[in-house]
Amino acid sequence: MFNKLFSFWSKDIGIDLGTANTLVYVHGKGITINEPSIVAVNQKTGKILAIGGPARTMAGRTPGYIAVTRPLVNGVVSDFEVTEQMLKYFIDKVHQESFSLLPRPRVVIGVPSGVTEVEKRAVEDATYSAGAREVYLIEEPMAAAIGARLPVQDAIANVIVDMGGGTTEVAVISMGGVIASRSLRIAGDKLTDDILRYIRQERNLLIGEATAEALKLHLGSAYPLEEELEGRVRGRDLVSGLPKEVSVSSEEIREAMQRSIKSIVTAIKNTIEETPPELTADLVNRHIYLAGGGALLRGLDELIAHETKLSVKIVDDPLTAVARGCGFVLEHLDTLRPVLLATQSDNFF
Repeated sequence: MFNKLFSFWSKDIGIDLGTANTLVYVHGKGITINEPSIVAVNQKTGKILAIGGPARTMAGRTPGYIAVTRPLVNGVVSDFEVTEQMLKYFIDKVHQESFSLLPRPRVVIGVPSGVTEVEKRAVEDATYSAGAREVYLIEEPMAAAIGARLPVQDAIANVIVDMGGGTTEVAVISMGGVIASRSLRIAGDKLTDDILRYIRQERNLLIGEATAEALKLHLGSAYPLEEELEGRVRGRDLVSGLPKEVSVSSEEIREAMQRSIKSIVTAIKNTIEETPPELTADLVNRHIYLAGGGALLRGLDELIAHETKLSVKIVDDPLTAVARGCGFVLEHLDTLRPVLLATQSDNFF
């Protein structure tokens, strides 16, 4: 009774703690925060200068003693203290909108399906230290499937591909459990890096991460386009050392990302091959669902459909699917508790 009363007054939250972006779902309000998972730290004093959007604007524009970094690498905590401060910033930001005396929140937080027990514990501990009263972990592909409102508790195959910034999660889900899965540390950030390397090697032009990301968004594709695109990119000529502008086509960007995208498609096919035949038969009349920012890459759905000979569908608002799933689990915790990971301590404050 005490815990139910506590939960009624607290602003319980679901968090998609992504390598590139963090989304926060607030009970009763929906998604209220969507900011980059970036932190600016003064390395001389150890003081955090900015988090989220303000930190992103500082990237590449700071003196050497100010580091603008991502505290998560491939979906897992690489810097515990900075991750704790980032989580505390987001949790405090939710509570600033209401009474400061509200009890600490319950938090449902998504983690990649391939993380180790140590990595799970690091996320859990960082969230408790940031101010959570209870912490529940859920695998990101399960959260994405729930956020897309797939019938995950039915005895039917649900194939979800969640392609974020640091990891691509592939899972076949049935009866509230993961039947087969792959967690691939190849995703949006790797595609950006592929473009950066290609421009440097093939065009002798040095560009920054933000420029490579822009090329991916404006020219990137996984499958040949009906009308190929053209764009221009500016950087530093590696021969002369001077600024230079060159023309780049969508075909070149597709070639740059080809190997990584092929690895993702192979992971999808291997996961389906591991699925029991009774569930595999379901896929003839069902879709492979794409979620995460990577789902928006032009032609990715067409390529997967071509390679697997199955129907592919992009979920509604793929960028927020995991956060929405975390929020839905939070609001139906009693009935959806079996889909959560078994590492949480159920600590009460």
